[in-house]
Amino acid sequence: MDRKAFVKRETRETKIEASINLDGGAYDINTGIGFFDHMLELFAKHSGIGLSVEAKGDLYVDCHHTVEDVGIVVGTLLKEAAGSKDGIKRYGHSVIPMDEALSEVVIDFGGRSFFILKGEIPCIRLGEFETETVQEFFTSIASNAGMNLHVIVRYGTNTHHIIESVFKAFAHALKQAISYDPNQKGVLSTKGVL
Repeated sequence: MDRKAFVKRETRETKIEASINLDGGAYDINTGIGFFDHMLELFAKHSGIGLSVEAKGDLYVDCHHTVEDVGIVVGTLLKEAAGSKDGIKRYGHSVIPMDEALSEVVIDFGGRSFFILKGEIPCIRLGEFETETVQEFFTSIASNAGMNLHVIVRYGTNTHHIIESVFKAFAHALKQAISYDPNQKGVLSTKGVL
C-alpha cells in the first residue's frame, strides 16, 4: 500500500504545500521559523517518515497562524496517508529524555480527536517561535489526523530541551502507531473500521 499524501492549503494568513510518506524518505522543511523547522526536522527523522513542508505565513504578525496551519496540514497528511489503517498497531507510547527534560506522549490513531497537554513550558519565546504555539500545533494535528494525543511534560527547566523532548516523543509514539503488526488482519477495532 502506498502511504503517501500531498496537501495544499491557502488562506489569507498562510500558504502551505506539504507532502508525507509514512514509510520513509527525505525531509525538507521551510516555515520561516528557525526553531519550528528544527522541531519538524527532528520529528521527521525520529519518526522515520518522509516529510516536505513549504510554508509562507504572516510572520510580521507573529508565528501563531503559521504554526497552527502547519499542524492542520500535517494532521491532514497523516490521516490521508494512513488510509483505512488496516494492519497498523494504532497505539503508540514513548518517553524521551533531553538532558534534564523528560516528556511522555501517548497516541491512539483510532479516528477520534482529543488532545491533552500536561506540564509546564517555562519560557515564552525561542527565537521567533512563541512557545504557547506548541499547544496549537498538537491540537491541530490531533483534530485533523483523528487521534487521541496525550502529551505529558514530566519535568525540565530548559525550554528548548522540553519542547525537543516532546517532539521526539511524539515522533517515536507515532512511529509505533503507524507501524504494521504482521498478525493484525484489518483494523484493530471490534467495530471493523477506524
